[in-house]
Amino acid sequence: MTPSMRHYMQIKSEYPDLLLFYQMGDFYELFYADAEKASRLLDLTLTSRSRAGNAPVPMAGVPVHSVDSYIAKLIRCGESIVICDQIGDPKASKGLVERKIVRIVTPGTLTEETLLQAKSDNFLMAVYRQTKTGAFGIALSELSAGIFNLLECPSESDVADEIERFKPAEILASEEQAGEFSFATRSRPAWHFDLETCRRNLCEQMQTRDLAGFGCDNMDAALCAAGALLGYLKETQRGGIPHLRRLSVETHDNYLQIDAASRACLEIDRSLSGHDQHTLFAIYDHASCAMGGRCLKRWFNQPLKDHQRIGARQDAIAWLIDGADREGPRGHLEKVADIERIASRIALHNARPRDLIGLRETLRLLPEIKSLISASRTELLDRLNDTLHEQPELVALLDKAIIDEPPASIRDGGMLKTGFDEELDELRSLTRHTSRYVMELERREKQRTGIESMRVAYSKVHGFYIEMPKARAKNAPDDYIRTQTLKNTERFTLPELKEYETKIVTASERALAREKMLYQKLLEGFAPHISSLYTCARGLATLDVLATLAHCAQIYNHSRPVFTTDLAIEIKGGRHPVIEKISGHEFIPNDLSLNENDRMLIITGPNMGGKSTYMRQTALIVLLAHIGAWVPAQEARIGRVDRILTRIGASDDITSGRSTFMVEMTEMANILNNATAESLVLVDEIGRGTSTFDGLSLAWACAAHMATVNHSYTMFATHYFELTALPQQFATIKNVHIDAIEHKNKI
Repeated sequence: MTPSMRHYMQIKSEYPDLLLFYQMGDFYELFYADAEKASRLLDLTLTSRSRAGNAPVPMAGVPVHSVDSYIAKLIRCGESIVICDQIGDPKASKGLVERKIVRIVTPGTLTEETLLQAKSDNFLMAVYRQTKTGAFGIALSELSAGIFNLLECPSESDVADEIERFKPAEILASEEQAGEFSFATRSRPAWHFDLETCRRNLCEQMQTRDLAGFGCDNMDAALCAAGALLGYLKETQRGGIPHLRRLSVETHDNYLQIDAASRACLEIDRSLSGHDQHTLFAIYDHASCAMGGRCLKRWFNQPLKDHQRIGARQDAIAWLIDGADREGPRGHLEKVADIERIASRIALHNARPRDLIGLRETLRLLPEIKSLISASRTELLDRLNDTLHEQPELVALLDKAIIDEPPASIRDGGMLKTGFDEELDELRSLTRHTSRYVMELERREKQRTGIESMRVAYSKVHGFYIEMPKARAKNAPDDYIRTQTLKNTERFTLPELKEYETKIVTASERALAREKMLYQKLLEGFAPHISSLYTCARGLATLDVLATLAHCAQIYNHSRPVFTTDLAIEIKGGRHPVIEKISGHEFIPNDLSLNENDRMLIITGPNMGGKSTYMRQTALIVLLAHIGAWVPAQEARIGRVDRILTRIGASDDITSGRSTFMVEMTEMANILNNATAESLVLVDEIGRGTSTFDGLSLAWACAAHMATVNHSYTMFATHYFELTALPQQFATIKNVHIDAIEHKNKI
């Protein structure tokens, strides 16, 4: 076995489950089972490497310069990759060229622009169940955006709700617990979740003596998850992660709660068929920049409960709607680069030159954006204005350092401006004058030899050479040294030419090495500015969301909802925002009134009559109102709401061994156990999964329990007409009938 194959096998033994990309010259090679898997997934040609006396070794490779596109395909297939780069110089190396692992790429640790979706977060999650209390700790990181959050949940079903909310690309769990969970995880050694080790490592990362200042000192389960997640990030990034310096604690008290089943039913950012189209987010996604798109999705998944914070958002949107410039800052925000992710790549030292140009141009736009919102006199826009730090010193540095149209990568250099570094300029000047030297040498040699058909040229393989037809080669001077014979020509060199070649090649290599060193030093110099860049990025993202919601309010003819402290939801002329947009027909608006006297509506009507649409539109109006948006209604008055719970549609869960009836009963039990007087509950066709009279009995019992125990805002759709007798027994229940009217041969 060759030294390189021995080294390959040594690394592979450390990462048996990951695909190993092993650099050999201009290619990353994969061997054995890795090669066979990669050839299937990437449609590569499977070749082999012969071994004396043994069976050939399967082999497949991808070019180094285009590796990102192949990695993107593998990540979409759920694979993880170890990248082992050739860092030694093959010319200077005796024996095995030095190589080392530079990065481990996994679905939850992506930072490259080409591997990420612009308007979606890419979360890594760690889950840990504390044995003593049974509490579940969750840690979340979005490495490309510098997000690091903690929360705790009382049960596994609550963890499932958070998974549906955040849709993590990868979930870590202790190898001792991974088999207990109903969701897929990547197992990590149990000692990675040791509380004291995790606490110590987190304090070191946050550069604090303890974690009390982050409000998580007593969240033991979450700290175990966070410590394990931090260790995984350091392992995959092969070094520090200096941009994760802030732990944010999430509490359910701050947000309107929506469980996994309700989130799926309402199609907030994913349709029931699993697509992005025809969702609430898709209708509202008019964000001007990628950061705004991601922030908007976060708002949709974290509707606020605090009426004061909602009001601050509403005031800002109202000012943007009424401002003299109808588009406000949107035109400028369209030119903004994704500086949130650029700041992360700078912190991890893998930012590309074009990232820095995007950062420079964004910083240049800040004065104009600030001037547009400086007259707002609204609390939120004033705060955002303060976050947009202009940082002229960074603009000046980038102006001096990076050329205006830099290459896509730093591999071949050429990104730093002339005048940035004197030594680099000197090395470049040696190579820049090469063509002049070649032309002068060719003219001189033609004159000396009388051979007009000769030429002086250069190739990467053979270096500089003098080429002439074979018929004239016999006239070559004695100091010409023959280097190569081709079909019709002969190639020569001269001692002078060999000496010049050595000088030029050395200068070119030194120039490239120095340029790369200077570039890395430039990135390191950004370290003190990373926190400020994140603050600016989040300010721009929030401003974009507010401007987007103002834009949607105008183009969709929405109105500002009013919040009260009552227990009431009153909607006049309500519409379903998604169906209204995609149906192509006029949407017939309708009213709703739920209050202290009318807590439950029993909704009847024909199939396809719109019962489900009526209920869902109410939930979506309430959701939109709680993110601060205008709503699709003439008027909306919304009281205290703590959560949205739904039981709509017929579906089974065969993989978990649950029939349609069992799914229906489980979801209904969740509602009966968790709904409060401030919860909005939507129930559609309960009892359809069993016999008629059993189903009717179940529906009646559930409605009675909701009316007498839960007292929630309830919309209860049914085909059991017998339930219309409920208002005679319960004063807080009211009947509503949806009718379809035929008019001129149309419904």
